Amino acid sequence: LMSGLMLLTWQKLAPMSILYQISPMINPNLMLTMAILSIAIGGWGGLNQTQLRKIMAYSSIAHMGWMTAILMYNPTMTLLNLTIYIILTVTTFMMLMMNSTTTTLSLSHMWNKTPLITTALLTTMLSLGGLPPLSGFMPKWMIMQELTKNDNIIAPTIMAITALLNLFFYMRLTYSTSLTMFPSTNNMKIKWQFNRTKPMTCLPPMLILSTMILPLLPIL
Repeated sequence: LMSGLMLLTWQKLAPMSILYQISPMINPNLMLTMAILSIAIGGWGGLNQTQLRKIMAYSSIAHMGWMTAILMYNPTMTLLNLTIYIILTVTTFMMLMMNSTTTTLSLSHMWNKTPLITTALLTTMLSLGGLPPLSGFMPKWMIMQELTKNDNIIAPTIMAITALLNLFFYMRLTYSTSLTMFPSTNNMKIKWQFNRTKPMTCLPPMLILSTMILPLLPIL
């Protein structure tokens, strides 16, 4: 899980910095086409996966597409999108590492062991999928708004439709984990109250950032 976290966060910085430097020399239509393809591949690829790391990897491809799409028009927004994506991914992996959860089946077991952590994890995953009014919806909304301001209507429409694939497999994961609970004994249901988990002081603020940025935006 730690290697997956490094691949999805730290190793995003180098390609994004290269893209930032060469973006003025690339045809905008080519960049938008590649961005839409990335979002589509990220959505389609994650549909039939049961390994959580693979789901996160395909989701990462889709997020790279969103960042690439806006890079030519507003590089600052690309940086904002990357920052929010890294916060969401780090928060998700922190909770997965607490119980060494790697598959959808082990996620169902996790619901019986630590329901509060699992609820927070599923909410963060929905935020990664871009479900309003969670934090993950904010960069997508701002990117579509910026593209529309630049008289580009078709690209954000296609991007929004293909992004629903990403949201679908996260919602399916949430449904299968929370509403179709894995069979367990009565002792298992109260066991979580006595389990001692490793204290993570940075997890609560990360959770707030992962879910509450958009609702708190008018106050800020």
